[in-house]
Amino acid sequence: MSRTWARAVTGACSALVVAAATLVIGGAPAASAADGCSAEYTVASDWGSGFVGNVTVTNTSGTPATGWTVQWTLPSGHTITNTWNAELSVNGSTVTATNASWNGSLPVGGSASFGFQGTGSGASSLPTDIACFLDAPGGGTPGGPNEPGGPDEPGGPGTPGEPVRIMPLGDSITGSPGCWRALLWRDLTDAGYTNIDFVGSRAGDGCGFPYDHENEGHGGMLVTNLARSGQLSTWLSATNPDIVLMHFGTNDVWSSLPTQTILDAYSTLVSQMRANNPNMTILVAQIIPMDSARSCATCAQGVQALNAAIPAWAASESTAQSPVIVVDQWTGFDTDADTYDGVHPNASGDAKIAQNWLEALIPLLD
Repeated sequence: MSRTWARAVTGACSALVVAAATLVIGGAPAASAADGCSAEYTVASDWGSGFVGNVTVTNTSGTPATGWTVQWTLPSGHTITNTWNAELSVNGSTVTATNASWNGSLPVGGSASFGFQGTGSGASSLPTDIACFLDAPGGGTPGGPNEPGGPDEPGGPGTPGEPVRIMPLGDSITGSPGCWRALLWRDLTDAGYTNIDFVGSRAGDGCGFPYDHENEGHGGMLVTNLARSGQLSTWLSATNPDIVLMHFGTNDVWSSLPTQTILDAYSTLVSQMRANNPNMTILVAQIIPMDSARSCATCAQGVQALNAAIPAWAASESTAQSPVIVVDQWTGFDTDADTYDGVHPNASGDAKIAQNWLEALIPLLD
């Protein structure tokens, strides 16, 4: 199945400007910022075995910015356990923080701050390198006070136009921990599908290689609660996806909610997706199994009942303009071999989930 992606998006994927950053040591800034962007790293508190760090990003270019990214190397023996006001991922020892949906726009001279909590000594957490990047409106690179912005950044080779925006949506099986999204991203790009953009308000885990980590996988979330809250509409408005990959309902089954109640919540989400984009393509998973011995007594049966009902539900919701496509994530998935706790996928489970999504996505992207 081939589809034309025609969403109007303001501004192209922008190039980046890299500037030297300000490193704050012992609370005293060591000023070393260049034209473009500066980042100040401070340790707000330190209790020996853990610390809280803060970073302030400032637009020192002559052009407003639409987003920002900060990168630094995390010293050996340190980990980051929590973050706020930014989306943060760790790949090996490289930490990458990008703006949240509400604090990416920086006027000339404007600043945004984010924080994080980590393990290890705060004093020894100070990075020896830190780099700051800005996104410019319309894809240009913001120059210094006397420099013009750079040209718009085109799409990848052989893939002109705006990227196809793909939103992974669900609970912790979609979010973290886990690396199926990373595997899917790598498999798609290795196959030549480079003009894609995974979108969402949340960051993912470091999985040993670079990937587009953004997603809407929220640990512990019930699809029925999301449907009632209306929060999905906010996430959709912030990212405007073309395709949604939805694996949702595990926590609802665990909460012993009826199959029809879960399907009604699915329908509410589909309506919200189409309100954002009438041409939305929606891929809905028959969810992976749960081991009743390690979850709830009725969980295995609940998953089977939900999965059995999904195809008929999808057929009733699907339209030519906005198809609802069922992706079987249940068949061939073994809770003993493919999960680490009877519920969440391990490495082999991640690989199976990624492969199933890949096979469903490729016909849509051709």
